[in-house]
Amino acid sequence: MSHKTKIIVTLGPATETQEMIGKLIDGGVNVMRLNMSHAKHEWAAEMTKLIRAESKKRNAYIAVLFDLTGPSIRTGDLETPYDLKEGDKVEFRSADVEASIPLSTTVNYPGLMGDVTEGNTLVVDNGALLMRIERVEDDRIICDVRTPGSMGSRRHINLPGVRLNLPALTEKDHKDLALAVECGADYIAGSFVRDAAHVEELRGAMEALEGEAQIIAKIEDQEAVRNIDSIIRISDAIMVARGDLGIEVDFEDLPILQRRIIKRCHELGTRVIVATQLLESMITNPTPTRAEVTDVMNAAYEEADCLMLSGETSVGRYPERCVEALVRISSRIEPSGGHGFGQNVILSDERQKTARAAVTLVDSLPDARLVVLTRRGVIANHIAMMRPRTSDFYAVTPKETVCRQLSLTRGIRAFKISFASNIEETVQRATEHLRQLDLVRPGTPIVIVSDILSDHFAANSILLHHA
Repeated sequence: MSHKTKIIVTLGPATETQEMIGKLIDGGVNVMRLNMSHAKHEWAAEMTKLIRAESKKRNAYIAVLFDLTGPSIRTGDLETPYDLKEGDKVEFRSADVEASIPLSTTVNYPGLMGDVTEGNTLVVDNGALLMRIERVEDDRIICDVRTPGSMGSRRHINLPGVRLNLPALTEKDHKDLALAVECGADYIAGSFVRDAAHVEELRGAMEALEGEAQIIAKIEDQEAVRNIDSIIRISDAIMVARGDLGIEVDFEDLPILQRRIIKRCHELGTRVIVATQLLESMITNPTPTRAEVTDVMNAAYEEADCLMLSGETSVGRYPERCVEALVRISSRIEPSGGHGFGQNVILSDERQKTARAAVTLVDSLPDARLVVLTRRGVIANHIAMMRPRTSDFYAVTPKETVCRQLSLTRGIRAFKISFASNIEETVQRATEHLRQLDLVRPGTPIVIVSDILSDHFAANSILLHHA
């Protein structure tokens, strides 16, 4: 079953075997995510090797995504979880001071007390517990519990609307980043990105290690939303991380923000991923809820480049069925044409105007194919953002890394073919490869776009060729 919308899965205990990785690739997965919040270095390195091995067996280009933990605020270790009732008082304190009340825990961010004020809302464990900050001291805060529940060790804390002075990268992030570069990661995701400077810092740290990965900025709080344009412009891809973002904003605003971010990514020419709780019920159930089907359908209809599964495939009972569900839903809705945000791409340079012309041409020719010759993948991504209607959209590049990095891009299938010294020979090689795969027939019209220079083919050029 053909699907334009790409799929990211998160590996974990449910999917860490070589056999299961192979099955996920066969099922239609394009990118495999390693969540460094939970992964040990030895495990992440082993998973990368298995992904590469299973991809090579299938002559497939599956990207590896290292997702950094980021500067998250977490509670300390507790001997036993606290069973909290409404009205209980809970203390969050610096690690170097003693508890002043019975229900007390440390926090891993010593600057917390300087960032918050009385009256702020404090959310624990992704919304499981809501509290109100009643008192702020130099080394601790006292909170009033507003909703009952259990609080265990190392639970995540959110402070909706509060400007936190956290670093862009933690010491752990730097270690995980070094591992990602060593493993040859195709993508590195920065968590809790709040402005463009955070993306620049991550890219700079990666390049200092001589890494070539592309950078994904995860949008997870209100500050990132306020700075969304500058973050989109400097990132290789954006992730609408609806878990934390859904806590940081009013829940009724989340679908509006998702659509607004996707639309803006289209306009500014940056790829976009929709993540978190797409098929949450399938962690334990073999079929999705009707609401989940509608949610996935909406993301595919908005023409997001990629949909991402987290717990559904890392710890869930039915990882293969989850992938099958994404493929079935996206394949069913894609022929409807989608929202058409690709019509709103801002054409700021010659390359983007060439991309628009190529899409207009291929969409006007019955049964036409679209082939992009590219060394770095840039023109291929530009064309993909225009959302061509053809389902036969191919990128040809001499670099395997570019093939893998295009695995995140909606609608493209990439092939590694060495480029000849003249463009005519390169076109013939590409055409012959497509013929061998039975993707074109003699006489099939092929719109060829190139951003490479040669003696007879200028950069940013279009050629109409017949197989």
